[in-house]
Amino acid sequence: GWVAIKHTLDGKSAMLMSDTVLLQEEVNPLMSAALAQGLEIGAVHNHFFYEEPRIFYMHIHGMGAPAELARKFAAALKDSKLLPANQPKPSGGTPAAQVGNNATPAPGPPTGKELFDIPALDKVVQYQGTVNGPTYKYTVGRADLQSVMMGTEMTAAIGLNSWAAFAGKQADAHVAGDIAMLEHEVNPVIKALRAHQLEVVAVHNHMLFDQPRMMFLHYYGRGPAAQLAAGFRAALDQLGKGKTGMKMKH
Repeated sequence: GWVAIKHTLDGKSAMLMSDTVLLQEEVNPLMSAALAQGLEIGAVHNHFFYEEPRIFYMHIHGMGAPAELARKFAAALKDSKLLPANQPKPSGGTPAAQVGNNATPAPGPPTGKELFDIPALDKVVQYQGTVNGPTYKYTVGRADLQSVMMGTEMTAAIGLNSWAAFAGKQADAHVAGDIAMLEHEVNPVIKALRAHQLEVVAVHNHMLFDQPRMMFLHYYGRGPAAQLAAGFRAALDQLGKGKTGMKMKH
């Protein structure tokens, strides 16, 4: 999950936008807590198939002064396990390296840098990603257009982005991701993903009152990482082609 705060275009106010990761039974308690703080709900939906336990995502937004928005969001999360203070403490003792063991520490688990042929994937996707533990993730904004919600320009840092996260290994990878689309791009993206054997998991909104209207598609796939990357690239190729009547960024 994430939360971002950004000033409106006129600088007179700010927007809070977030995506919270919840178990099914946690959705409505957090929804009520957010509403009690004067925040609003933009969407509730799935991002995956097959997961156990079932996970849902809720977008919470609000308008106001940045510090006040931060206070309201923190108050909404007060009783939620999204706060680290409310999460179970990790089990296990103190690592040997911290109690005077002079032996050479065992190597850590492999990261995305060792698990994937990153130059090869970057060549296919035509972007550079970021290693995060055992995963490798691409995040791609929509530089071709300007999307405004409640007087705030939506950018990659506040949720207007397409992404692909790779887990597993080069020869046998999982990919999960999201494509940020204009309405007329939805079905071309679906066709491109299905042509590459990627599963379409959900198509929905993340925001309210955004102009132009943005839709988001979540997808999943398993197979050789290069093939999965080609599917992501094919979806990106459907974006930004323009359509009569659409306001594009110059």
